[in-house]
Amino acid sequence: MKKHGNFAFKSDIGKVRETNEDVALALANRTGDILLLVCDGMGGHSRGDLAAKMASDYLSDAFKAKNSFFTMGTARLWLTYHIKQANRLIYDEATRNPKAKEMGTTLTAVLLVDKQMAIANLGDSRAYMIGKDGLKQLTEDQTYVDYLFRMGKITREEMKTHPQKHVLLNALGLNPTISFDLQIKGHQGERIMVCSDGLYNNVSDIELLTVLVSSDTPAQKCDSLIRIANANGGSDNIAIALWEQGK
Repeated sequence: MKKHGNFAFKSDIGKVRETNEDVALALANRTGDILLLVCDGMGGHSRGDLAAKMASDYLSDAFKAKNSFFTMGTARLWLTYHIKQANRLIYDEATRNPKAKEMGTTLTAVLLVDKQMAIANLGDSRAYMIGKDGLKQLTEDQTYVDYLFRMGKITREEMKTHPQKHVLLNALGLNPTISFDLQIKGHQGERIMVCSDGLYNNVSDIELLTVLVSSDTPAQKCDSLIRIANANGGSDNIAIALWEQGK
């Protein structure tokens, strides 16, 4: 059973930033496998926007060239290999180009194949599943404050105002080699959303769920979520990639 379904993606500069370093992507290959991807560039003057674009362009081209994934094992190997290749491309560019020194990007990708999904994560962009139990976060933020919370050093409330809440423990392109979270989960047609922190830091879980379960199209839902994020402050760039079953 191939996925097909309906999907949309969009990024927005928000209300505060001078440039948009977020990239979102959602696409299907020839046989209906789906790739959802969000990259949130980091580095500011060090070209975080370039790092995000390089990662998304590379993975997009590789996915379009892949006709089909016969097994989830194949999908896992494909995702692992190409994320490592994207990392090397960004690292090499940052090494030889002084204007791109220390650029990097978060990367969260969901690859939907038949009744399973492969979820890869570096940094603090997120993947969510929206099903009968509501909104479920599928990824774990790779940040310093999340580490402190898991170690019992701070509370969830303290995470929101911690002075180092934006410090990442992992990102694409900063080192010649990388490790990252990659998990395989079952998928029975639940909605899947991938987004940057500019969305979830400005839109509550209740607001997210209300929009995502509405009868709007995926494109309309992306527009609505971005409007809400900007109305709530728009403190960062915003990126969303959304997939749901066809009706």
